[in-house]
Amino acid sequence: MEVYNEVLSKIKAKCPIITQFGNGIVAVSNPDGTIRVANVEERMALTTVNPKLDVLIFNTGSFEFGWMGGIFQNLRRREMASEVYLKLREQLDQYSFGFPATESGVELKILEKLFTEGEAGMFLLLSPMAEAPEAVAQRTGRDLDEAASLLERMAEKGLIFRLHEDETVKYAAVPFVPGIYEFQLGTLDRELAELFEQYEEEGLQEALAEEATFMRPIPIKRSVDVSYSIATYDDSRELVKKQKLIAVGNCICRVQRGLIDKACDKPLDVCLTFGAFAQHYIDLNMARKIKVEEALEILERSEDAGLVSQPGGNQNPGAICNCCGDCCAVLRALNRDPHPAKRVISNYRATVDQEFCTGCETCLERCQMAAITINDDDVAEINLDRCIGCGLCVTTCPDEALHLELKPEDERREIPENAAQVKKEMAERRGTSFAPFAWAE
Repeated sequence: MEVYNEVLSKIKAKCPIITQFGNGIVAVSNPDGTIRVANVEERMALTTVNPKLDVLIFNTGSFEFGWMGGIFQNLRRREMASEVYLKLREQLDQYSFGFPATESGVELKILEKLFTEGEAGMFLLLSPMAEAPEAVAQRTGRDLDEAASLLERMAEKGLIFRLHEDETVKYAAVPFVPGIYEFQLGTLDRELAELFEQYEEEGLQEALAEEATFMRPIPIKRSVDVSYSIATYDDSRELVKKQKLIAVGNCICRVQRGLIDKACDKPLDVCLTFGAFAQHYIDLNMARKIKVEEALEILERSEDAGLVSQPGGNQNPGAICNCCGDCCAVLRALNRDPHPAKRVISNYRATVDQEFCTGCETCLERCQMAAITINDDDVAEINLDRCIGCGLCVTTCPDEALHLELKPEDERREIPENAAQVKKEMAERRGTSFAPFAWAE
């Protein structure tokens, strides 16, 4: 009834005289959004089609038409559907760097494409802490079989994370990025790729640049001055060597850009996942299990192709992405920022030995941040506000005029020990919480 009264009040506000027909009203919306009373021909034509019609909004451009038994029920259904997706957006905005709202509402279109209303409702009841179906069913008052079936379906669709722990399967809510979006790798289609591209432009890239610390660029080991000792967590090869389970899959960013005809020529199958994340990707047929030796070869191939190695933003990451500035959502966001070096956790920066530099410009193409220029003396110059310390420029310098050095101590940042610490610090900076809003209701 609330929806009925709301629509009726809007019609009355625009129409001084409301024509009564039977027990209801008849009104017409014009293409410009104004509403007028239906004329006799319109009323006769429509009531001939449906004699039971007693409330009608005839669509000529902006409203939908129906009858009392349908239109307001449909409106209420849509209102409720919109409400659950609005709540879902608000909940996702609490996680990672957020899920910001846009004027166009494209983020809601993404959620509607990915989630059914029932799946959205279940997600609102989950937290990032993995739970068994029994615990979820008991906490939410749902039938166990129903809850288990829904959770498994959501995991298979890449909407939540599934964790195998001994003989138990547990499920957890995940951020949109990194999380739900990456888990669409096996099913991503052109429609979702286009929606994501629009969302990047309208809201996501700004949020990404603000909180880019969930990933971090690490240097190519041979690009660092030999006088410096590289920590294991800053060495991609050492990170790989200590993993028990490794999987490789295609880069979601390059797949997405390819679907909208904006692909680059960089290799696709170069993104590595470890441990529980690797198992999740394998289970969803998004990646294949590989040995350490192949993973090391992939790192070598990625460096040769000019890709930036970016593990998760902690000392024990669950993945290493190998990224390009053309497709990677994070690097694209950072490229728009005038000071990307301040946005990332990287303790290295490039430096030029001007005595050896010949201005050959080889480094210009390798740099993903446009941090290098050639000055009037035909010598490379590093813009330290833009350098993220990846070392790609160093490894192909024919004159060996470039190398990486540690930043001054007051500019270095401590690398969080684990993912939980990264999430905690990010939540504190953003003033958000891991606890679902539904738990407080």
